[in-house]
Amino acid sequence: MHTSRSRVAGLGVYLPEITRSTAQTEADLRRHNPKLKLATGMIGRITGVKSVHLRPPGWQTSDLAVAAARKALADAPGPIDLLLFASASQDLIEPATSHIVASKLGLDCPVMDIKNACNSVLNAMQVADALITSGQYERVLIASGEQPSHAVRWRLDSKDQFLRSFPGYTMSDGGAAVILERSGDLSGILGSTFVAVSSHWQIGTLGTGGSMDPHADNGSHFDMDGPALQQAFLDLGPDAVLATLQKLDLHWGDFDLVAIHQVALPYLPPIFERLGVADDKTIITIEDHGNLASVTLPLQLLLARDAGRIGEGSLVALIGLAGGISLGVMVLRL
Repeated sequence: MHTSRSRVAGLGVYLPEITRSTAQTEADLRRHNPKLKLATGMIGRITGVKSVHLRPPGWQTSDLAVAAARKALADAPGPIDLLLFASASQDLIEPATSHIVASKLGLDCPVMDIKNACNSVLNAMQVADALITSGQYERVLIASGEQPSHAVRWRLDSKDQFLRSFPGYTMSDGGAAVILERSGDLSGILGSTFVAVSSHWQIGTLGTGGSMDPHADNGSHFDMDGPALQQAFLDLGPDAVLATLQKLDLHWGDFDLVAIHQVALPYLPPIFERLGVADDKTIITIEDHGNLASVTLPLQLLLARDAGRIGEGSLVALIGLAGGISLGVMVLRL
């Protein structure tokens, strides 16, 4: 008898049709800041991002999650006995956004929010897996809605402020959903590892509404040191990921897909090199879709599935990188 596991039963991603090109972002920055010396094409050259998605007018974070959840439920119909809202974004501080998502979906199951920046969905999968394998739930819906566009700083006081606001110009709105259920065969989550170096929490912040800035006097925009964030992850190194593979007696050649969170295109080659991952094992989403925060990994899963790169029996690694900082790796058999 095989060990109890949870498996990915359904996927759904919602990407708003409204987009903003990087060229338009640069034009808007020049319009709002006539004194800003911004070389044409600089944002694209530094990040590799061509465009980002923007939520439809009037849409909330929960609406993005609901749109994706409906797709996942169509992909894997059946009852849901727990809803996890997993996102860096939220509708309100109180109540939990999971209640709003459940209400809009017409669900009456227990709910809770899971929040850990860009690793929110990956951590929610970790939690759902534990709850399913312990026998508490059978089918868990994880829904994410990311709406970072509201926190982009358009009016700048200095060059330093521009540099610390820079990562926000490549962030995208979107929704993702994953349904996990008890596996009846050898498919499912095979193992995972999560680590954090929390002394780096000040590298990137968004203080809106928290006790440090309850009225958003100073924290309504992203404030991030991008190079410091990249260096923090390079310093953390690949040990946690490689140890997970060793524990499972796996090698990168065994995998059909290695999905990894993507902040900027130039950041990826050094990470792939440190991990020892070949380019043909990955899928690039940052160019056409921007940084979708916790929506990124589900999007890569869905794109790979739709392209026929993965399917039943495929071996997949999900590698999450999040502010704080956190790193997570999850290995699963579809």
